Amino acid sequence: MRILTVCSFPIEAAATRFRVEQFVKPLADRGITVELSPFFSSEQFISLYRGGSPLKKLVGMMGGVIGRIRDVFVSSRYDLLFVQREAMPFGPALFERLLQLFGRSPIVLDLDDATYVRYVSPTYGRLGSALKFFGKTDRLIDRSSVVICGNRYIAEYVEARGKRAVVIPTVVDTEVFRPREQTPEGVTPTLGWIGTHSTFQFLEPLIPTFARLAERHRFRLKIVGSGRTELDIPGVDVELLDWSLDREVSDFRSLDIGLYPLETEGTLDPAWLAGKSGFKAIQYLAVGVPFVMSPVGVCGEIGEDGRTHFNAASGQDWYNSLDKLLSDKNLRSTMGEAGRRHSVATYGLEKHSALLADTLRSVLKDR
Repeated sequence: MRILTVCSFPIEAAATRFRVEQFVKPLADRGITVELSPFFSSEQFISLYRGGSPLKKLVGMMGGVIGRIRDVFVSSRYDLLFVQREAMPFGPALFERLLQLFGRSPIVLDLDDATYVRYVSPTYGRLGSALKFFGKTDRLIDRSSVVICGNRYIAEYVEARGKRAVVIPTVVDTEVFRPREQTPEGVTPTLGWIGTHSTFQFLEPLIPTFARLAERHRFRLKIVGSGRTELDIPGVDVELLDWSLDREVSDFRSLDIGLYPLETEGTLDPAWLAGKSGFKAIQYLAVGVPFVMSPVGVCGEIGEDGRTHFNAASGQDWYNSLDKLLSDKNLRSTMGEAGRRHSVATYGLEKHSALLADTLRSVLKDR
């Protein structure tokens, strides 16, 4: 079986890296060849969220359009079209339709987020949101033979539209995401958050909590990917780093306590929050890092509250949970070990590769 996979972003984007690229070899071992075609190159993707010439960015987008036209002309070589979210990050579902018509192949759609829920782009504002054509996700669902869903909330939405849904969470290779050796005694513990400039809004409401904790504990706060160049919190040693693909695993392993807030002081659509994949929690579990998390949507179902991590539904919950973990190194160790065991048993790459392979084969069999 040969599959053409189209997606908006290259492997620097987590959705492409963990929903598609890491499955290429496991699927090949099962006789399924996957060819990945991102709309943006790595260089173009990185430049999207930096300053620079709008003309250069537009030229990069035109290169992506030319690439999609090329995909249309070769689409008949493939048995199946796999769409990770969308073929390009703006405009209607034009290329998905052309690829299906010229290739005469069924579509499998992959949704790791609730992309059918409208939102205002934190980078490009309302103009960016208008160009997203949010309604195209519904049209892609309707055209698909099956939709691979990152969680049951998305699956319920897909099934309500009368389409078949298969839940495959976003997972990591637990042979790559492994725990580090135990932190030596006397070393200052590190609290950490790893995200993007657009999700930093979830961490900001916790800044007063960090300042309050610093009155009782000494700790470092490591923040990766926020886009901030400075952040002053009284009594806290803050380390701000840009996100790096080469450093991804080591950044997670460097933490003693992980942070996964998912609520803000603003107003976000609950359906959008419920559609979040909970992936950061799965990464913390894999590297054996205990963490505190907002139990929003699927995040309330990941791990075991009180055993692998703590759920925190209020500011006081966040303070109490972090206070416990900062006070007790043995508790951190016990929770981390329980989280690692849970990760290997529940979120193994091999297990979900087999499910994905069976799902892809079933589409051609049904056809």
